[in-house]
Amino acid sequence: MAKAQYLRIALAGVLLSAAPVTAQDFDADGYRSTRYRAPVQSNPSPARPIALDAALQLQPGKEALFLDVMPVEGGVRDEVSGKWRLSSSHETIPGAQWHPETGRSPVNEALWSALVASVAEARQASPDLPVVVFCRSDCWMSWNAARRLARQGFKDIFWLAEGTDGWHESGRRLVVAVPIVVPYKTCN
Repeated sequence: MAKAQYLRIALAGVLLSAAPVTAQDFDADGYRSTRYRAPVQSNPSPARPIALDAALQLQPGKEALFLDVMPVEGGVRDEVSGKWRLSSSHETIPGAQWHPETGRSPVNEALWSALVASVAEARQASPDLPVVVFCRSDCWMSWNAARRLARQGFKDIFWLAEGTDGWHESGRRLVVAVPIVVPYKTCN
């Protein structure tokens, strides 16, 4: 990496981390509702953090349900078919389910219901299956989603703070993700 490019990236990181966190960044329930890409300095209790090394030991889709909540950047969801039109591809952890936009606050109820249904379905087959929620590093969307799931009574909800960035930096591959289709009928 060229030295000038490295310095620009480092400076951008310093400027991002220097942005003060204010009460206006959170809603009345304590979920981050703006500036989702910012350093996260607390755990999403009652969900628990999972160390990257521990997450790397799990087989996504087999030993744990991995939920990617990364937003769709520049894409839109057709409200009738539920299919997403993407402006660019998104890479995720192999075996993970991509439930875009479910870490926002306020959350889209149809999208959130689909994520909850995925957890419930996985837990029917395996009641003790851990759930690992992630997006990228410094991403409040995964923090919000993990906390929201745990607050709704789901047990063994874990938050992978490093997300796809940490997974990839650990030498693990990422795969092109296909977002979960959430048709309009799920809203009713």
